Amino acid sequence: MNRRVGGILLLGAVGRAPLTAVGPLVAEIRASEHLSGAAAGLLTTLPLLAFAGFSPVAPLVARRIGLERALGLAVAVLATGIAVRSTPVPVALWLGTAAVGAAIAGFNVLLPSLVKRDHPTRVAQLSGGYSATQSVVAAVASGTAVPLAALTGGWRAGLACWVAVVAVTAVAWLPRVIRPAPEPSPVAATDAPDAVRPVAVGGSASRTPAAAKTHSATITAPTAGPRPPWRTALAWQLTAFMGLQSMAFYVLITWLPSLERDHGIPAQAAGWHLFAYLAAAVAANLVTPVALHRMPDQRLVGLVGVACIGFGTAGLQWLPWTAAWALVSIVVTGFGAGGILVVCLSLFSLRTTDHAQAAALSGMAQTGGYALAAVGPVLFGALRDGSGSWTLPIAVLCALTAVMAVFAVLSGRNRLVG
Repeated sequence: MNRRVGGILLLGAVGRAPLTAVGPLVAEIRASEHLSGAAAGLLTTLPLLAFAGFSPVAPLVARRIGLERALGLAVAVLATGIAVRSTPVPVALWLGTAAVGAAIAGFNVLLPSLVKRDHPTRVAQLSGGYSATQSVVAAVASGTAVPLAALTGGWRAGLACWVAVVAVTAVAWLPRVIRPAPEPSPVAATDAPDAVRPVAVGGSASRTPAAAKTHSATITAPTAGPRPPWRTALAWQLTAFMGLQSMAFYVLITWLPSLERDHGIPAQAAGWHLFAYLAAAVAANLVTPVALHRMPDQRLVGLVGVACIGFGTAGLQWLPWTAAWALVSIVVTGFGAGGILVVCLSLFSLRTTDHAQAAALSGMAQTGGYALAAVGPVLFGALRDGSGSWTLPIAVLCALTAVMAVFAVLSGRNRLVG
């Protein structure tokens, strides 16, 4: 593994753990800060609002100071946000959480662009690689959240431990901040695993025979320049797909431990079940790039992932509630979530012609997508409080997976953003 790939994996490692560590501690945070269910949902939604607010800013910052330095700035903001969040001042919890979300927005938007620029023929593999790293560390964060809080004397100190992990990433990334890679010259770009040959601007694209063998093809940009992504239907379809998959993921990592505890599962066991959810996502992160290589487009892989989320979520409500059945449902749901995350991240590169356009599409999809996703945890908490049970919120989430399936098909067709 070279240093460039190692740096990408390290950034992936800190790109989700500071959020997943919160889910198992929601009950303790609610008790400590006297939060209602809707307020707790808002707290866990705040990073998503920050994602939506800062995603369009990230490409602008990268254009001004460069990709490497923009990512280095995001690492610094992440460390600061974690530290502020753990300060025993009520407003600090909200300010620090917002800063954590802003930093992770930078990772979310700029990492696909970095992969597109530096590794154009390994898009799916590296998207799967850093997603797997992200999921592994996120799983460890969720599984150890309750024991760490008990060991360190409370949820604040337990969450503050992640500053040390971010500091290691900052030290490793520093050489790339000091000596960033030169911008590549505007030449024909290649992509993988499902490179496409555009037929018309904003139109469909087909695989060439060579692409079927090598999983790469030369893409020639139109001489007039590509249209902005927000002016194309494909970009909006991908935005909806991104938003719905993010909504499902963040609803589950926020409320799954509380749902289990309401059914009599101890807090520590619920934390480890969330670990199993994220571990299943890791397996999907590793398998999905292989599947993407073998498929003519991304529709089937996306549909399988959505189906896993739908059936697994339904199982949490309508299968017999035992620890064994709950674990089966959690693992199936986690596998689906991990798979469609890799599909979405790969599509930012596979639907564009160069790294600048990939950053623009990523920024748009994640701005709109996370704005949509931000509704999820708050709505889920409010439905739980209003109905007095988990039946209605889970039924709503299952219905949304059917809508997600439609956008998985539309986004998965081999086309380029015009």
